[in-house]
Amino acid sequence: MSRFAQVKDLVLSLESDFEKFYDKGNQAAGTRVRGGLQQLKTLAQEIRTEVQNQKNSGK
Repeated sequence: MSRFAQVKDLVLSLESDFEKFYDKGNQAAGTRVRGGLQQLKTLAQEIRTEVQNQKNSGK
């Protein structure tokens, strides 16, 4: 379940940058959002691979 916590923490850490970008038009915050979303994508792929491997191994 720690992987889920990692996803939650990452999403929550991006919240202020989302607000700064969308509400205030801060371009640097947009860059941070894109970087954070790339990290989220990578983490999601790692989790997906873990789940698939565990499913295939019969655990």
